[in-house]
Amino acid sequence: MADFGIKEALSTLGLEDINNGSSTGTKWFSNGDIIESYSPVDGKLIGKVKASTKDDYEAVMKTATEAFKTWRTKPAPLRGEIVRQFGEKLREKKEALGKLVSYEMGKSYQEGLGEVQEMIDICDFAVGLSRQLHGLTMHSERPGHRMYEQYHPLGVVGIISAFNFPVAVWAWNTALAWICGDVCIWKPSEKTPLCGVACQNIISEVLKENNLPEGISCLVNGDYKVGEMMTKDTRVPLISATGSTRMGKIVAKEVAGRLGKSLLELGGNNAIIVTPDADIKMTVIGAVFGAVGTAGQRCTSTRRLIIHESMYDKVKNAVADAYKQLRIGNPLDENNHVGPLIDKDAVKNYENALEKVVAEGGKIVVEGGVLSGEGYESGCYVKPAIAEAGNYYEIVQHETFAPVLYLLKYSGDVENAIALQNGVAQGLSSAIMTNNLREAERFLSVQGSDCGIANVNIGTSGAEIGGAFGGEKETGGGRESGSDAWKVYMRRQTNTINYTTDLPLAQGIKFDL
Repeated sequence: MADFGIKEALSTLGLEDINNGSSTGTKWFSNGDIIESYSPVDGKLIGKVKASTKDDYEAVMKTATEAFKTWRTKPAPLRGEIVRQFGEKLREKKEALGKLVSYEMGKSYQEGLGEVQEMIDICDFAVGLSRQLHGLTMHSERPGHRMYEQYHPLGVVGIISAFNFPVAVWAWNTALAWICGDVCIWKPSEKTPLCGVACQNIISEVLKENNLPEGISCLVNGDYKVGEMMTKDTRVPLISATGSTRMGKIVAKEVAGRLGKSLLELGGNNAIIVTPDADIKMTVIGAVFGAVGTAGQRCTSTRRLIIHESMYDKVKNAVADAYKQLRIGNPLDENNHVGPLIDKDAVKNYENALEKVVAEGGKIVVEGGVLSGEGYESGCYVKPAIAEAGNYYEIVQHETFAPVLYLLKYSGDVENAIALQNGVAQGLSSAIMTNNLREAERFLSVQGSDCGIANVNIGTSGAEIGGAFGGEKETGGGRESGSDAWKVYMRRQTNTINYTTDLPLAQGIKFDL
């Protein structure tokens, strides 16, 4: 199999000989078990890291808390300048990092490049934001008093990310946390540890060039046990966790138990509603990319296509025909549309979902299956599948983290379709395809989609940096990236200043001394 420049990319990212998994900036150390990273592309070993032990974690925390004392005193625009330099480093190494993302995670090379571009975009956003961390000034009810509010950094922010976006989600969090004056400790997915090491190497260059202290950016590798160290640690006031709903419930309970803050980005069960006034061509494009992009391993992937009965057969046939054009193979080959699933456990979940939908009475429209033979030696390549189903099916109520698209039929007006869409536990992304203004506005109204993201005439997958990203219900309620998401990384303080020689008491109380 062709190398596609992987060796060169690893060299560019400083990954020729990596065997450590904890870092406080430029220092690498770890004493835990070996974690081997195998590529789902070809099944080959990419590299090894060591998991962080409790002692390793303590060393990282000590360095991070010390660094915070310095970092918080730097003016926010100066912190923004450091993030700007980080963005420039990412531009220089975009191709190499994009290839690593593609090779270690399995998404297409173009998606890998797109993920790095999201990192660059959030850096640009954060640089501007570093001069706009505004509070408010309020009028006091007491003469000679002034009231205002301001925001201060929290301290150490813990970031737990998932394999499907191994670098971008970390950047969404850390770029904003840094300009807010926080320092960060990141636990990347144990399925994509080298992406974490590569990012740490890049930011370490920036910190060293600016003579900034160790600990502003820290890395800890390992499984859920390392995550538990973070969630239980009272020195970490905010945990930002991305992953499954099951994982998020554990994190939420642990962090809430110590009255900490959590930012949760969890599962999605996203639907596109297709009304009689939909543009079929746009619908097919949105549905196909939403369902098969990243091999269906996005939290915003399209899982359900809710189609009006008058359009059902037409849309079903159009989408099925589009699936015939999909090319499945090495994601570094830009001729291919769909790469592998992350590992064989994911393949098994995919197979179980197809078996389940048939057992519940569903009908397969586009056959799935695991691919084998030349080019598919890793055993992680599957065929995107389409199945007709009912919204009441148990399998449809859950997130299938694989390229399986469920077709559902609705009758009557758009309210019935919205009820079907909202009738699941998750609430991340949603979309409606319609040229009917009333249907579009109804979908976006208070009686419409109950998701954190609601789109009209675009699919469910993907989001722009400028808008806050996140969802409701079992998606966790968190918001990352744009808008005013920065506020979660800071603590709000209300200040009152008395510039008179009197001290009036609240509610007119008299207390003479």
